[in-house]
Amino acid sequence: MEVQVAPLRAWEDFFPGSDRFARPDFKDISKWNNRVVSNLLYYQTNYLIVAAAVVSIVGFLSPLNMLIGGTVVVLVFMGFVWVSHNKDILRRLKKQYPTAFVVVIMLSSYFLISYLGDVMVFMFGITLPLLLMFIHASLRLRNIKNKLENKMEGIGLKKTPMGIILDALEQQEDSINKLADYISKVKE
Repeated sequence: MEVQVAPLRAWEDFFPGSDRFARPDFKDISKWNNRVVSNLLYYQTNYLIVAAAVVSIVGFLSPLNMLIGGTVVVLVFMGFVWVSHNKDILRRLKKQYPTAFVVVIMLSSYFLISYLGDVMVFMFGITLPLLLMFIHASLRLRNIKNKLENKMEGIGLKKTPMGIILDALEQQEDSINKLADYISKVKE
């Protein structure tokens, strides 16, 4: 299936008034995770633009350190994904605790970057955009279009860059499994 770039959402939809933002239910982790995944898929192009702006500013101020930092994070991410696909115990941990998995990747990257060079580039150029995305995705309430797009991505009708990353983190399999269960029940 061909990878499609998600459309840029209107900025009024991306960052409206406070009525479309709410604190997530910290007691229901699966619901919070579903909100984050759904928003990451729906607003992925907006997140990419915000992240590119932050990375560009930091990259302009310190290009070599930004290049080293980005390379380290990508290599660490790919290494952790590869290991988790080849080791069942790590795969289960990644699926049960996706946030912890991302935190381990970020901490590993932090230590490697601190060994290689400038930690502040890592903090502002790499971690800040990820933190901004996570905060927005956690607080932004979903709408009908958001839920529909998430379902289309989950059942494989379309494939986007964020969907590929979430698949690597195994955050979309539950949606596919739920849909398959529903279809099998309907057939019976």
